[in-house]
Amino acid sequence: MTASKVTVRALRTRQGTETEVYAFFLPGHQVAQIADISRLRRGEGNLEGFQRREIKAHVAEIANFLSQGPVLFPNAIILALSPQVKFRSARGPAGEDELVRSGELTIPVRPEGQRAAWIVDGQQRSLALAKSEQTSQPVPVVAFVSDDVTSQREQFILVNKAKPLPPRLIDELLPEMSVTLPRSLKARQLPSALCSLLNEDPASPFHGLIKRESQQGNPDAVITDTALTQAITANLRAGGALGAYDSETGREAAYQALVTYWSAVRAAFPDAWGKPAASSRLMHSAGIRAMSALMDPVWTRADAAPDPVVEVQAALSRLAPHCRWSEGVWSELNWAWDDVQATTRHIKGLSELLLKLDRELSRPAR
Repeated sequence: MTASKVTVRALRTRQGTETEVYAFFLPGHQVAQIADISRLRRGEGNLEGFQRREIKAHVAEIANFLSQGPVLFPNAIILALSPQVKFRSARGPAGEDELVRSGELTIPVRPEGQRAAWIVDGQQRSLALAKSEQTSQPVPVVAFVSDDVTSQREQFILVNKAKPLPPRLIDELLPEMSVTLPRSLKARQLPSALCSLLNEDPASPFHGLIKRESQQGNPDAVITDTALTQAITANLRAGGALGAYDSETGREAAYQALVTYWSAVRAAFPDAWGKPAASSRLMHSAGIRAMSALMDPVWTRADAAPDPVVEVQAALSRLAPHCRWSEGVWSELNWAWDDVQATTRHIKGLSELLLKLDRELSRPAR
């Protein structure tokens, strides 16, 4: 290794639309010298990076394992490489298999934040390798050439799908994906995209109120994105408030329906809106899920009415005097307002009560 580059023996092949893919070995400490970790964050309103935060206990555990002495550590680290890397093919004997070529791969060494490689999978392992007493331990590396963050995110999600990545991290990244996703992830893409829009749009009642993985420490965020994405997912099912909207062409209509309904919720309960869950169960997971269940019948009626906004506002105005989001007791349930928790029993009980009250209060007067 020189001060400006790392040169290793490598095998090269191509996958997809002629993307170069390399396999090689590096001493453990060199991974951190050539590759940056692209952390998930928000910059100027745009989502940047993709990696979760360092898990210090996990890193320490791996480093302790490596420091025990000679150990087997065959887990490959996956890197994305800048197109600025250079590969010089070795001269092979006649008839060498063209599927894979051997040669020398040269990777520039640059300061942190300007490196020519990014860790797609294995950041905890690479940090542990740099901190262990076995820094020369050779580790396998598989790398593909791409400086496109979208491609890196796609590989990050697909590689980590079967591992215990935080669901909130995956959900926030999903709307950025253009690749064909597995069915289980595809179903989560639209709800998360709508959740992101609700958080980012100044015209949304949820603007700045949603806790997202990329915005740790936002003091105004009081609603977990998990609760809201689960609620939207339920609305999108067949028969739900948003079930009639096509996932591709009906996204804007679904979003406007959510803004209309939840803006009316905010107007109906101004004293309970925007507060921490400890002060308002409307902002609690149970409140969000229960009010989302109520959206199904309310929006179904409103969508067929001459003025949907007026219809939604009327329904919630009728309901408001019976709700106990921040004080009092839900009389039919015999629950104090702060007894409500994010359990199946409480979410179901509260949802059924709101649906029952809506049916009774929306009946035409005789």
